[in-house]
Amino acid sequence: MSEQVNLHIEPRSHLAESARLSPGEIHFLWWFIQGSIMNPDTRERMRKAWGFCERHAWGWMAVEAAFRSGYMHGPAVLYEDLIERAMTFFDVYGPMQSTRVRRRLRERGPCLMCEEGYDSNSSGCVRQELVEQGRDLKQARLFAQRTFPYWRNAVCGRCAGTESPVKCRKHFLEESNPRSMEDFQLHKELVTDIFGHLVKYARSFRWEFHDTRTEEDTAALIMAVGWCSGWGILLSIMGQNTDFL
Repeated sequence: MSEQVNLHIEPRSHLAESARLSPGEIHFLWWFIQGSIMNPDTRERMRKAWGFCERHAWGWMAVEAAFRSGYMHGPAVLYEDLIERAMTFFDVYGPMQSTRVRRRLRERGPCLMCEEGYDSNSSGCVRQELVEQGRDLKQARLFAQRTFPYWRNAVCGRCAGTESPVKCRKHFLEESNPRSMEDFQLHKELVTDIFGHLVKYARSFRWEFHDTRTEEDTAALIMAVGWCSGWGILLSIMGQNTDFL
């Protein structure tokens, strides 16, 4: 993943606006970040769906960043688990490797929040100041901005509208030439690389490994979310602040 990708993020105000979280979604995520990811039933549902859908995956990241000042322990725990599973699924031998991996990478259940009925029109019993804080993208943008040099080459070409051969999980499943071993190997290496750095990032929240993570390790969390759920919403958010490009 060392080859530089010419990624120019265009402002997409219509996408960013449509991704704005409703009071109900923020209410759910406010409680979710209190430790729900450690619940065994919740974790299993998240495994089956490969996390949240794209809207709610980046919504969770934004809310976690807003309320935790960029301290992303909860997402690190889940995505270390999901990317490890993906890496295991790519470790196949024998005939029809690509087809078998694609079968394993499909969702086995719906997005947790979508299944509960949360969308852009959801209301919630939540104070207005919490809604405003949950919608504040400053911390999420700072988190993505400072790690941008390390995650830019992992952005799905289909999501970004570029010539990059890299794909997120969803677009990898839609690949028109699933028998291409070159494509298969590229994404196997991508997932392995993400996991190698994400393990270090997740471990750095433990006291004995405090301050051991690098920005490249931190960027692996963004890469993991983008790979599992898609990149469009993150790119729309970052497109509102392109000074760092």
